[in-house]
Amino acid sequence: MDGRLVLGATPMGQFDDASPRLRAALETADIVAAEDTRRARSLAAGLGVTIGGKLISYYDQVEAARTPGLVEAIEAGRTVLVITDAGMPSVSDPGFRLVAACADKDLPITCLPGPSAVTTALAVSGLPCERFCFDGFAPRKSAARRTWLQQLAAEPRTVVFFDSPHRLADTLADAVAVLGGERRVAVCRELTKTYEEVRRGTLAEVAAWAAGGVKGEITVVLAPGVAPQPSVDDLVERVQDLVEKGMRLKDACGQVAGETGVSKRELYEAALPR
Repeated sequence: MDGRLVLGATPMGQFDDASPRLRAALETADIVAAEDTRRARSLAAGLGVTIGGKLISYYDQVEAARTPGLVEAIEAGRTVLVITDAGMPSVSDPGFRLVAACADKDLPITCLPGPSAVTTALAVSGLPCERFCFDGFAPRKSAARRTWLQQLAAEPRTVVFFDSPHRLADTLADAVAVLGGERRVAVCRELTKTYEEVRRGTLAEVAAWAAGGVKGEITVVLAPGVAPQPSVDDLVERVQDLVEKGMRLKDACGQVAGETGVSKRELYEAALPR
């Protein structure tokens, strides 16, 4: 039988969110590589199943060292199931190294879809979902965090990221300072669990709420930014470049106006020789 790698999404808080395929995989996989073996056993007990294969730990500090052995096991025909404490493996959790190593060797890789804090938070945020990006964990230190936030100032997509409950207040305070207090945000706490809470509002409003202290697993959804509008003087330079390449002034103004949304008349008047 051919070996394969199986990525299994695990519940974030409710055992009932586990898929039947995950239950079966826990019982039948030759090796279960778990971020925390104790939580893997608790998960199996909560689901009423028995882990049938060898259970090993597979967390950040041992991921690199244990990946080659797991690849060898798959090459030898074994099925390796990777699970994390909650959600989808390899999404800010162990798993990516093993997926990349198996992909390099063209070994079979499959996924048992299920819970993910990223998409769950996005869905309930009330913010645009058509285009989004996931940016991992917010930086720990304020200087690095402010530099990171500056990069998000004109991000045209909704941004999802994780944060520690102990640092959330500082992150939101930095966000107000860098991005302004009016940008919309949703802070999702304890998703799918008993005390689930989603706090929506402006950065200023949600930062004031978080200043009182927050507990639990945190996922933040930040509204898209607005790219700064170029000045008319900058756009005139673009018009002049087009004219120098042989385009008529009116046509050049029309093209730049169409690209930027500025008034064609305003651009034309600014571009006329003085």
